[in-house]
Amino acid sequence: MTIDDIRDNFELLEEWDDRYRYVIELGRTLDPMPEAEHSAANKVNGCASQVWLSKQIDHSRSEPLLKYLGDSDAHIVRGLIAILLTLYNGRTPKQVLETDALKVFDELGFREHLTPQRSNGLRSMVERIRTDAREALAAAS
Repeated sequence: MTIDDIRDNFELLEEWDDRYRYVIELGRTLDPMPEAEHSAANKVNGCASQVWLSKQIDHSRSEPLLKYLGDSDAHIVRGLIAILLTLYNGRTPKQVLETDALKVFDELGFREHLTPQRSNGLRSMVERIRTDAREALAAAS
């Protein structure tokens, strides 16, 4: 699934209750995260619910690729993670830094429909991934 698929599906759903259900369904598509990955190092601080992002860097190509597994104890947050990973998973650090996920979430209408705590958590997840990208770029140079 691509971010354009998600955009198209959002346009088909006019009611926010339906959109929330769709986001929860997206969360159910996340690859399972092994229990060992639910660690303090992978925990994303600044989220109201429990959120974990585990990173792997694929060095098999000329440019490294960032790959993630994500999980949360909140269904809606798992869906937000699924959207984030659609944007960022398997991308180079440069591509990650060029992608404005918060702008995409705003385009989808989330700014008005997420609680302040969820918005802060979303920003924390994005910042974690962007920090990983900056570190991967620094390590590659």
